Amino acid sequence: MRYEPLPTRRAAQLEVAPPEARWLIDQVWAEAGVGLIGGSPKSCKSWLGLEMATAVATGTPCLGRFEVRSPGPTLVYLAEDALANVRERLAALCHARQLDLAALQVHVITVPTLRLDLETDFRRLAATVAQLRPRLLVLDPLVRLHRTNENDAGEIAAILGRLRALQRTLEVAIVLVHHARKQGSVHQPGQALRGSGDLHAWGDSNLYLTPDRLGLRLVTEHRAAPAPQPVYLRLAEGTPHLVIHTPDADQPPPLEERVVDVLRRAGVPLPRTHLRQRLSVNNERLGHALRRLEQLGAIRRTPEGWMT
Repeated sequence: MRYEPLPTRRAAQLEVAPPEARWLIDQVWAEAGVGLIGGSPKSCKSWLGLEMATAVATGTPCLGRFEVRSPGPTLVYLAEDALANVRERLAALCHARQLDLAALQVHVITVPTLRLDLETDFRRLAATVAQLRPRLLVLDPLVRLHRTNENDAGEIAAILGRLRALQRTLEVAIVLVHHARKQGSVHQPGQALRGSGDLHAWGDSNLYLTPDRLGLRLVTEHRAAPAPQPVYLRLAEGTPHLVIHTPDADQPPPLEERVVDVLRRAGVPLPRTHLRQRLSVNNERLGHALRRLEQLGAIRRTPEGWMT
């Protein structure tokens, strides 16, 4: 059997991409790039994914700072969030930008389950991308999008290979939201990702959200560009949306962050009275912080007390 040779070009005949065409979101995400938003549970990963989708769909700066170079429709699937909650978050992001939700070109996949390792599901996803031609596809979180072993490099590589083929065929940027391990000291944030090392290696652009004593730190890395300096984010009060802020090393972090930190360190549910003692805060302020964190899904109440 005679096979047709693969197409080739000499190096000088390859297209030259202008600098402005290298970014979908300036310094944050590569044009038609694939990658991850990684972080521990309850570190605002979903908020960041929706922030990126809203910025690209509206052509407004991501996080109020990073210019969108190639705006257009976006497509999202949040496997762990009720559709009403997705709508509420997108409405908040539009309100913060003084935009009309009805005009927002963010398309939400509404099926109850989507499995990237199932042929039928993946083909339906590919058909949806081909129909809508979004600039950005956000899939959140990876752990709910397959039935394979995340530690098996071969199984994960098969899923990532399919997504890479989808990206190249339809020129769509793809963001996978993925969890990091709760514990462990590593030199690079990508090394803290759960599962196979292929996940870290796969990304053209990767974003990592890491809580520390100064707040929520966003670290960015790119395959083909220098990484910008890390920035700190916080969830704005009133109309919740992520904003960049400059932490003061001499000031304690916001009460909400301190509550989450105490609960994470405890590892067991804590009654409200114990939280008041550990945080040295009055009951009214603590109650407001607990209600807000519960609404955001960062903590939950149990018969024994509060926990993350």
